[in-house]
Amino acid sequence: MARRTAKVPKGYKPSPEEKFMNPRMREYFRMKLIAWRGEVIDETGETLEKLRSDNPQEADFADRAAVETERAVELRTRDRARKLVSKIDDALIRIQDGSYGYCEETDEPISIKRLEARPVATLSIEAQEQHERYEKTHRDD
Repeated sequence: MARRTAKVPKGYKPSPEEKFMNPRMREYFRMKLIAWRGEVIDETGETLEKLRSDNPQEADFADRAAVETERAVELRTRDRARKLVSKIDDALIRIQDGSYGYCEETDEPISIKRLEARPVATLSIEAQEQHERYEKTHRDD
């Protein structure tokens, strides 16, 4: 369902006293996610430039190994950034369809404090903790 965007006053912060996921709050989180996405993409571009400009022609094996290790770390960081952009895109879709801010397991609102800290959160703290406990007890060792 299409929604009109609301104006977000400068300095606005969502409050538990206001209606949860009202148009202003949704727009606040939409803007926050878009800004975060831009930062991640900018950082990814810088990483790519660094990887392109680095030319590991080190004569010393130890130096070459250090450069390759650094390169592997950069590539892992880039992969994490790619996954984060995907999560941000998913959150923007949830804002658009009206499901943003609600736990995907319980349909209860996710706390504003949690959404401020982790705008891509899909689980409430309680559901996340339960999920982590389950993973801890059922993982293959």
